[in-house]
Amino acid sequence: MYRLLYCFLFLGCVALAQEDQHEKQAIRKLLDTQEKAWNNYDIEAFMDTYWKSEQLKFYGSSGVIKGWQSTLDRYKKSYPTQAHFGTLKFILNDISKINDGAYSVMGEYLLTREAGDTNGIFMLIVKRIDDEWKIIADTSAKTD
Repeated sequence: MYRLLYCFLFLGCVALAQEDQHEKQAIRKLLDTQEKAWNNYDIEAFMDTYWKSEQLKFYGSSGVIKGWQSTLDRYKKSYPTQAHFGTLKFILNDISKINDGAYSVMGEYLLTREAGDTNGIFMLIVKRIDDEWKIIADTSAKTD
């Protein structure tokens, strides 16, 4: 009887671990999409990874910005030309489950560009919305 119970518990744990890995892979893919869009100077595709909502939050050197459109406007102002965009590389240091359908992501960004290289750190909150992973909160800070 106990062997059967342990077997079910073990299989349940394995299934949860596999689901967690699948979700983490999907989140890595989201960030790969973001990196590629940035490197193609495609701000619209880059912003497609964010939650298109007034509840989106971006926290950077100029404070908290609320809303998808305001975040897009901030990016366009901060990175007005392709020389400002440059080449983006993410280093993902941690992806942790917060609860079902939500994860935190901690990492570093390396931006090589004609307008001067810059590096920094970020923490994202990503959430599954309508069966897609979207960034719902972004905190980014320069480290150089």
